[in-house]
Amino acid sequence: MPRPPALSSSPVLLGGENRSGTTVLSVLLDSHPDLVVGPEIDFTDPVDLGPHILAVCELMDRGDPRVAGTTKDAIDPEWYDGMHFVVQCERSGLARDDIRDLVTGLMAERGTHLSTPEDRCRLVDAIGELQQRRTGAARWGMKLQRKIQDIGTYAAIWPRAHFIHIIRDGRDLAASHLKTVPDWGYRTVAEAAHGWLEVVTRPRAAAPAGRYLEVRYEDLVTRPRETAERMLDHLGLPWDEAVLRHAEHEHALFERPWGHPAAEAAGRPLYTGRNGRYLRDLTPAEIEEFERIAGSELRRLGYGLSMPDPWSTG
Repeated sequence: MPRPPALSSSPVLLGGENRSGTTVLSVLLDSHPDLVVGPEIDFTDPVDLGPHILAVCELMDRGDPRVAGTTKDAIDPEWYDGMHFVVQCERSGLARDDIRDLVTGLMAERGTHLSTPEDRCRLVDAIGELQQRRTGAARWGMKLQRKIQDIGTYAAIWPRAHFIHIIRDGRDLAASHLKTVPDWGYRTVAEAAHGWLEVVTRPRAAAPAGRYLEVRYEDLVTRPRETAERMLDHLGLPWDEAVLRHAEHEHALFERPWGHPAAEAAGRPLYTGRNGRYLRDLTPAEIEEFERIAGSELRRLGYGLSMPDPWSTG
């Protein structure tokens, strides 16, 4: 299969497992005067992305009840993916007319419905470039979230991109999924352990040399300046104290959270209160199960184990 044509922009692409701190990371970097960084924009579904987005914009303009809900259960499944895309763009600071114009223009330029991965990336690129021009930032950024597992694909499409992967203690992540977002998160500790392992290990194997950086969520909240300096050095940007005062700045996500599950927490100063929550929220048996599945990776990342020899039981 031929490699898709490369894009010339130099985005900052953020990734991590859901509930790992990707949102606060995006807001922190968005506070730097040389960066404009939006929350995630999902762009893998539906197949006919371009026409679907345009149809959803029309339905939303008319106040159609099928797209008037605030939760996934309250939105017509036929239109959910397109509505979610539009809502995520609005969280990034785009108006609905901006979205329409970008989609219509790119569909005309490409002669497609934006169905291929490269066309979808071109749409994300157009969104980022528009935000960069409007803000005067030197670079734009966006969350890939779990799609950082496919870092090789995105590194080829954006050969000048830099990637930052935020990793959180998988046991805390499991507790967050089971206790905080049970409606859409992992349903069992085993699912969380296998999912976490996949997202944490796969990017490292395919990451482009010199363009990939891993940071731990725990380091971000306990040693914020040191961790932020590492990230800015990785991006070739000068230090700016604004990144340590992210909660004091205006961000599109704060103005238009539209139900984002982490917007409220990202609007507060960095805090350590959620570190080690698994000790309160998971049972000893659940902790043992997670460590039996993912203990070696926890240790590699510097997380101490609660249970001795978790592999001795098979």
